[in-house]
Amino acid sequence: MNVLLIYPEFPDTFWSFKHALKFMRKKATYPPLGLLTVAAMLPSEWDKRLVDVNVTRLTEEDLAWADYAFIGSMLIQRESARKVIKQCKEVGLKVVAGGPLFTSEHEQFEDVDYFVLNEAEETLPSFLADLENGRARRVYTTSQFPDIRTSPTPLWKLADMSKYASMNIQYSRGCPYQCEFCNVTQLFGRRTRIKTAEQIIDELDSFYNLGWRGAVFFVDDNLIGNKRCLKKELLPSLIEWQRDHVGITFHTEASINLADDELLMQDMYKAGFNTVFVGIETPDEASLDECGKKQNKNRDLAEDVRRIQRAGMQVQAGFIVGFDNDTPSIFQRQIDFIQKSGIVTAMVGMLQAPAGTKLFERLKREGRLLGSTSGDNVDGTTNIIPNMDPDIFREGYKNILRHIYSPENYYQRIKTFFREYKAPKIKTQIKFAHILAMFRSMYHLGILGKERNQYWNLLLWTCFHRLELFPMAVTFAIYGYHFRKVSKLHVL
Repeated sequence: MNVLLIYPEFPDTFWSFKHALKFMRKKATYPPLGLLTVAAMLPSEWDKRLVDVNVTRLTEEDLAWADYAFIGSMLIQRESARKVIKQCKEVGLKVVAGGPLFTSEHEQFEDVDYFVLNEAEETLPSFLADLENGRARRVYTTSQFPDIRTSPTPLWKLADMSKYASMNIQYSRGCPYQCEFCNVTQLFGRRTRIKTAEQIIDELDSFYNLGWRGAVFFVDDNLIGNKRCLKKELLPSLIEWQRDHVGITFHTEASINLADDELLMQDMYKAGFNTVFVGIETPDEASLDECGKKQNKNRDLAEDVRRIQRAGMQVQAGFIVGFDNDTPSIFQRQIDFIQKSGIVTAMVGMLQAPAGTKLFERLKREGRLLGSTSGDNVDGTTNIIPNMDPDIFREGYKNILRHIYSPENYYQRIKTFFREYKAPKIKTQIKFAHILAMFRSMYHLGILGKERNQYWNLLLWTCFHRLELFPMAVTFAIYGYHFRKVSKLHVL
């Protein structure tokens, strides 16, 4: 059997970093972790190829070679997935589809031959057995959540790692919280299921031994969902692993209550974690109560952010406007919070209601849904009818983006962050690609760019005050260029 594993293209979005990646001659931020895991679950005697459309073209030769195409996709890749499916069907290639997009919307893809939905550890074995016996059904689904200690090491050898800015790895699935707008618990449950520390070390070794020395993203929706095992098993293993290897930096996602555990933050810092994404959503207590974000309530969120920064981890954060309790004052309050807290990478989106969430069901009952969510949190769209006047809502949202990503405010926010940030324990290895990116930034941003004054001011300020953070200053300048391009493309 020849199996072609296809990952559809991401559109130009906040998290694609497409405009930033060009400075380093990288094609995509991360490889398709889900597809590479599925590849490792397929029979070893099958021949496998990966075509990540984000880094290479899907060719006629690829399609002619294959007996089956396995496509994995998220919501935001919807249109590209349709295009890929069409290409496969035009040459008579059978298509097997899975991942969050198809788990949520498989009824909308009539041309797909087989759907292997939910988590592959649970549904893929049944499909493969039925396929071998010539009696495969069209849809395989389950309400069960598998033990991910049975999940294999992804088949990294299929990926051209030189095309990516970072590798990725998964320690846990599930989240103990039930935010009204989030579909994580619907997809993966509230119980945090974890891999063993030995599995994670094996996965690290698998791409380390292939030559990877760059950053690694732990894709967990909430890394601290099982704090006991994280503190007693994984972090000690990572700290020990770092001692015996050229240091690798990690970034991840966690809830804001990470700030409550100083010892946990210290161990994450020692293990190499230097960035954490946090869903802050809003500084408004009534809106936090509305959406069930109980872990964010009754806190000084700005001080929590600073506490994490002082522990040596940059805080990236998500923000939402459009809750029923929001008034027109929320737009300036969001701006003030972001600027005050020094959150450089601030993802601000209109409230959306993904299918299967509590929010979706509530707004459906209230007759306030406007079709499907785009899957892109920062494209200036929403699939809900807000309580606020729609014109005020759209203009207020645009004003946030204009403000926080204007060069003056963006570069000022970097300095605010640097004043708090404890330099990382493990330094990123400086390679030729980084030096090339620095000189390209000097040309495109420091000479040609409208932000040239802010750019040079930041670099000089960093040289005099936080020289050890100079590479990070260049990186943030490049990120800001990307964020402005995306904002202008979709919203402004």
